[in-house]
Amino acid sequence: MSKLDELIKELCPSVVEYRKLGEIADIKRGERITKTDLVEDGLFPVVSGGTAPMGLINKKNRYANTITISSYGAAGFVDFQKKDFWANDVCLSVFPQKTVVNKYLYYALKNQQTYIYANTTKAIPDHIPTKFLENLEIPVPPLQVQNEIVRILDKFTSLEAELEAELEARRKQYEYYRDSLLTFGDDAMPDGRQVEWKTLGEIAKSVSSGKNKKKDSFGDFIVYGSTGPIAKTDKYIYNKEQILIARVGANAGFVYKANGKYDVSDNTIIVDLLDTYNLQYIFYSLKNMNLHKYAKGGGQPLVTAGELKNIKIPLPPLEEQERIVAILDRFESLCNDITSGLPAEIDARRKQYEYYRDKLLTFKKKGA
Repeated sequence: MSKLDELIKELCPSVVEYRKLGEIADIKRGERITKTDLVEDGLFPVVSGGTAPMGLINKKNRYANTITISSYGAAGFVDFQKKDFWANDVCLSVFPQKTVVNKYLYYALKNQQTYIYANTTKAIPDHIPTKFLENLEIPVPPLQVQNEIVRILDKFTSLEAELEAELEARRKQYEYYRDSLLTFGDDAMPDGRQVEWKTLGEIAKSVSSGKNKKKDSFGDFIVYGSTGPIAKTDKYIYNKEQILIARVGANAGFVYKANGKYDVSDNTIIVDLLDTYNLQYIFYSLKNMNLHKYAKGGGQPLVTAGELKNIKIPLPPLEEQERIVAILDRFESLCNDITSGLPAEIDARRKQYEYYRDKLLTFKKKGA
């Protein structure tokens, strides 16, 4: 029998009391600041209505280890702030009373994340009523049980954090090698073999925008947009692997690939390479060139097919291209493949954590 089982058997063998959040914690709204108050090298993050800080500032109004809930925007998002921070006016801070362990309450709220999201008021922007949060029921076992649950779940999250740190290090290593392998200082490699430079327009049959403007949710075929699938269609236009580039918006210049039977939206550029060139090598080259730098305009940045046709691509001998692709493919699989490598392991750990979190935080309700 585990330590937790022993504690439950001793302290709450049959039922656990459920209490309303408003009875066991104080919920306080933050203080409004705007983007003009932010500073680039500020000391404290500003937690607002999103899932990430809106920026930095040189003052704080909350301390580390505070539970937060976004009241607008990403309404209902539960988080745990590990550093001192500024809570904006659309950020709710939750301060538990002495009968509840702070980190335990965070895990209990996070375990109800889907339910909280389902109770947001659909508007522009979405928001979560404070009254709903105050009435949210939380299981409150004895403090010893709460502390043991925290210890177990902290271990799960620590393992996941270690894997994410390793993945971040691998991605930086990948980007370093991609830049190193795809940077050619002159027209020759160290062994004397020549590197040819050609424009994208010279090595492609066409560089042009997609035509699809529909946003249907039905059909057998995918419609690709700026960064991936955005809709379905009952008619496909393409049936081969091609490089796609986001044409407009914040993601302008983003490079990815499409394969199979599909159509492409009008906000996406299609690079239809000549068959004599290594598509995967060209794909990696374009990803390494930060095509966003070619975007023009402020509110809606735009990358044009005409400008992309003129960018120059280094073309070492074919066997060297294949060697580079083989190396980068291994990094790509390790860093980004959700079916293998670190992403798959992180996903498995996260599912395991969520399973045990639900199991550990589910109690028979007193009076039920």
